[in-house]
Amino acid sequence: MASIGVRATLAATVTFGLPGIAAAQYPPPPPAAGSSSSSVRDRWPDPPKPSAKQQQNAPAQPAPPRRPFADSDDDAAAAPKPAPKPAANAVTCGGVFAKDSTHLKLAMKYDSRNVVFSDVDGPDGSKIKASVLFPNDPKRRLEVVWNDDVGRTDMSVIAINGKSQWSAPKGLKLGLPIAALQKLNGKPFKIGGFAADGSASVLGWEGGALSSLPGGCKVGMRLVADSKAAPDARGAVSGDKELLSSDPSVLAVKPSVGEILIGY
Repeated sequence: MASIGVRATLAATVTFGLPGIAAAQYPPPPPAAGSSSSSVRDRWPDPPKPSAKQQQNAPAQPAPPRRPFADSDDDAAAAPKPAPKPAANAVTCGGVFAKDSTHLKLAMKYDSRNVVFSDVDGPDGSKIKASVLFPNDPKRRLEVVWNDDVGRTDMSVIAINGKSQWSAPKGLKLGLPIAALQKLNGKPFKIGGFAADGSASVLGWEGGALSSLPGGCKVGMRLVADSKAAPDARGAVSGDKELLSSDPSVLAVKPSVGEILIGY
């Protein structure tokens, strides 16, 4: 993971009060026990079958009338539409991503072969332990840090970064322009000055819609300035300062979402 993840995790810890993390290693949990080979349908009792005499005495049922010239378009319109599928790879503040989740629950949900417990980048160049989903697929990668490293329990921070295509609550995703982010919040929010690498942390949502998420978790964020922004424009927003997302000098560097941190 890129070194910018270091600053993002630290920023979220300071800004949003996300708990600290102790680094400790624990042998991988055993895979979830296999489920029974019989399905619910197999275990459900069959309905009673009519006797041969009842079948002989039963009156013949007339066949339903057929339409001689059925309109295929009408038939298609009459057919019920399938229910929409839930968004794939979406982080919520519940289910396997709830505060009381565990590494084992993630392994059961996403297959133990797709969840490893390994080192990820931490504050100030350190390494911390995290459960990593789909570690070999940059578009599906997700990092989950625990308050209890030994038991791999008590969820602390969920990090969406790099090339990950995971989405967060309220439609948050990587690459979202600052104008769209401000629209989701419903009002301007506060960010810090941009660092030498072109990144800046959100300091507060100023009471906007992103101040709290359904399920009781919080969201921290790192913004990244457009690499093509003029040096003078980047210099105007750099350094130790506080800025509003609506500030013309901020808009001039065209920031977008570079990392999302969801914490409890």
